[in-house]
Amino acid sequence: MNLRRKILIIEDDQDISRIIKDYIEKNGYEVYIANDGNEAWQSIESLKPDFIILDIMLPDIDGIDLCRQIREKNNVPILILSARGSDTDKVLGLGFGADDYMTKPFSLSELLARVKSNLRRVESMINNPVAMLPELEDVLRFGKITIDRKGYKVMKEGREISLSVKELELLFYLSKHKNQVFSKIQLLDAVWGYTSYGDESTITVYIRRLREKLEEDPSYPTYIKTVWGIGYKFSYDE
Repeated sequence: MNLRRKILIIEDDQDISRIIKDYIEKNGYEVYIANDGNEAWQSIESLKPDFIILDIMLPDIDGIDLCRQIREKNNVPILILSARGSDTDKVLGLGFGADDYMTKPFSLSELLARVKSNLRRVESMINNPVAMLPELEDVLRFGKITIDRKGYKVMKEGREISLSVKELELLFYLSKHKNQVFSKIQLLDAVWGYTSYGDESTITVYIRRLREKLEEDPSYPTYIKTVWGIGYKFSYDE
């Protein structure tokens, strides 16, 4: 049973937005539509949506730019839709703070599954962020980095680092399993909650973003290390 979460669709194609709206509404969500960037900002401020489905191609602003602007002010989960299937679009979308990505044409059931998965994990972390973690110290320190699980924040040399919900979840998961190696599929399942629809490049993008924010030199990481041919691990050598 969901709590009538609010979904905002930012899409200028009225046929597509109406089809998505009707389908998601049948599954118990409140769904609203914005047809351009200006209308989207008004809807975000007035509705305070729990999830955003954002099309890249909008009449008055590039969807990637809008995603970046939303993320600067809000941690609401964002799923990007695009008719452009290139890897560049995917990296740009996730790099500017999107939590998920789908290429048109897409399955409505798959879209709904991703909405549910993202909302479920965000709600779990917000309602009880420590419950998902093992019994370890609430504050973990690794060199210049302090991970405050109870406070749900990360500090570097005493200054808080701005991380999205998914970046925090990924870092929490890796750090709580220090020195354990995970494949991209395992991380996708653990943090995003699905493997069948997921794209492994999502993990690559998020690891890169975490390194840019945590590491002195992202090319030679101190904390999040690559285990070639397998995946990634969180490790710190004193």
